[in-house]
Amino acid sequence: MRVRLTDQALEVRLTPLEKALGLLGNVEVARADVSAVRVLEDPLREVMRSGLKVGLRLPWLYYVCRSIRLDRAWAVRRGVPAISFSVRNHGALEQVTVSTPDARELARALGG
Repeated sequence: MRVRLTDQALEVRLTPLEKALGLLGNVEVARADVSAVRVLEDPLREVMRSGLKVGLRLPWLYYVCRSIRLDRAWAVRRGVPAISFSVRNHGALEQVTVSTPDARELARALGG
């Protein structure tokens, strides 16, 4: 997975395997539709507490999945901080959490 911030959008690009097993596609959100940005040092703890999920789940190691209500998406792995943010105007999706070594820099750039 890759996370990229452009002048117009925040993009989460998944590998073909992550898409297939995680039942999740790439996520591209306009910067204006991103809010409530925060950095999570231990994103696996949050995803494991979040209730029912569908997709790729390897407890305490790696998650690429969505909530049953499809309002939350996670692409996180152990030992890698994550950026978590709320989204608007993206269908049912309301919250995204994704691991990236650049989580702190991305949060600063997005005003979090």
